[in-house]
Parts: sequence; C-alpha cells; structure tokens
Amino acid sequence: MKHLHYTLLLAGLFSTTAFAQDSGEAPYQTKNFTGSLSGVRVSTSGGSITVEGGQSDGVKVDMYVRGNNWPQNKLSKAEIEERLKEYDIEVKTEGATVVATARRKQETGNWDWKRSLSISFKVSAPRNFTTDLKTSGGSIHISKLIGQQDFATSGGGLHLTDVEGAIRGRTSGGSIHLDNCRKDIDVTTSGGSIEAKNSSGKMTLRTSGGSVRLNDLKGQVKATTSGGSIQAEGVDGELVSSTSGGSIRLSGISGSLEAHTSGGSIEAEITRVGSFLKLSASAGTVRVRMPLDQGLDLDVRGNKVSMPLSKFDGEVEKDRIRGRMNGGGVPVTISASSGNVYVNQ
Repeated sequence: MKHLHYTLLLAGLFSTTAFAQDSGEAPYQTKNFTGSLSGVRVSTSGGSITVEGGQSDGVKVDMYVRGNNWPQNKLSKAEIEERLKEYDIEVKTEGATVVATARRKQETGNWDWKRSLSISFKVSAPRNFTTDLKTSGGSIHISKLIGQQDFATSGGGLHLTDVEGAIRGRTSGGSIHLDNCRKDIDVTTSGGSIEAKNSSGKMTLRTSGGSVRLNDLKGQVKATTSGGSIQAEGVDGELVSSTSGGSIRLSGISGSLEAHTSGGSIEAEITRVGSFLKLSASAGTVRVRMPLDQGLDLDVRGNKVSMPLSKFDGEVEKDRIRGRMNGGGVPVTISASSGNVYVNQ
C-alpha cells in the first residue's frame, strides 16, 4: 500500500502527530517547527487558510481534511488516506519560511469530483510574521500579525483582525472584513461586500458589486464599489469614495472628503472640513450638514440649491451658488446633475 510522503526541511526541531478527523474539529495532522522562522507560504486548491499570530515560540501547522459536501459526507480516516493518494502534500521549511501546500495530482482521463477533498491549513505563528497565502475556493483568516501580508482566494471571504503592515488581499467572489488593522491596506473583491472598522493608515478598499461599510477609521481612505451603497460613520483624515449604482450615507466625517455616485443620492454630515470637499450625484439629491464658520471657496450646483449664506461674496442663483465665504479658503464643490442640493437645511 502506498503511503503519503511529506518533505521535511527544518531549520530546527520538528514533531509530527497524526489525528483522526472527528466532526471536523481535530486536525488530521499537526507539525511543529522551531528555529529562526519569519514567514509562511500556504497554497491549497480547495480549503480555507487561517494564520494566527501571538504564539510565544515556534510555528504550528494544523492540516484539516474533509470530504466533498462535508459534514453530510463525513469520511473515515481510511477513506481520507485513500483519497489523499491523489494529492501532493508538503509541509516543510525553506530557509526561514514555513511552506504548506496541497494540490491534486495531474491525471489523464476524467476525474470524479465526488472524490475531491477540502484540505485546509491553520498556522499558529509569532506576532512578527509575514504571509503568502493562496486558495482556489476557501476563505482566508489572518489575525494578530505584524509584517507584510499577501493573500488571495478565488471564491472565499477575507477576514483580518489586529493586523499591521503592508496588507494586500484579493478575492474573486467573497466578502472582506477588516477590524483593528493598521498601516498600508489594499484589498479587493470582485463580487462581495466590504466592512472595515477600528482601523487606521492608508486604506484602498474596492469591490465590483457589493456594498461598503466603514466605521471608526483614521487616515487616508479610498473606498469604491461598482454596484452597491457606501456607508461611513466616524472617519478622521481623508475619505475618497465612489459608487456607480448606489447611495452614499456619511456621518461623523472629520477632514477632507470626496464622494461621487452615478445612481443614488448623497447624505453627508461633516464635523470638520479638511483641505477639500467635493460631492457629486448624477441622478439623486445631495444633502449636507457642515460647519460654515471657516473660509470656503464655494461652487454649488443643482436643479435647486438651498444654503444659508453669511459673510459671502459672490453669485447666488436658484440653481447655483458661486463665491467666497468668510474670505475664501477650502475649495467646496457640490453638484447634483438631476436633483437638488441642500446645505444645512
């Protein structure tokens, strides 16, 4: 009987312990690594990937193996071992990097998808640790890490909690959740929603078809969606947001702001105006509440414009206000191509 072989190249000591899978709770196999390890590279064709930092010493890799349509189709250990012969598995180290890979072997003829396996990895690592993660169909979870994080999935969600560093994530169809992340964040989904909260730094958040929700963010934030709505509450710094088909609702915005929608309305509550304010709606109404006690260069347009004016020098018409308030200063451009504009009304 053929046995599954693993390649082990260790920087220090390793140990291997195999477990029978019990209701998906216990790992099929666990490996522990010690030594000067600084990162992990994981690739699997159908399972999820989890990397959790904060381990005091060494790196632990748990491998979970489940049958297609789990848990209804729960496999015995013997069935798992038989099907694993159709896969190439490696859990090892390459220099300072822990490597875990699972992929189906190339085969000739037809392949029975009912025999497919979901092979997932959970990595427990030190807090200062980098990642390079790829899965074709599962979700990715990263938490309690500092360092460069690069990860992608073709069909699952991205979940990040307490992560700091250069963060780059992609998913073709899942949602994205960020909580307490910091520094330089760039995440994209082709079809899911995005939720980011309690985070800071330079953030680029993109979705091609879902909604965007932002809460308690600080720094430079760019959030775009091609088809959903955008909601933000408590953003301090700079926010640039746009949607091709939804509405925009903003509150507690302190700093510079740019927001555009091609298909909905805009409601914005601004507590402090930064270096610029630019709002535009192609088909809906724009309603803004903002402080008017600082120098502003106004250009406000719509079918109807309603705005209180004090210490103003310029032109006032039914559909446009253009001029300087309080001697001029911050450029403020607000437009509604087919709707009305209301400022502090």
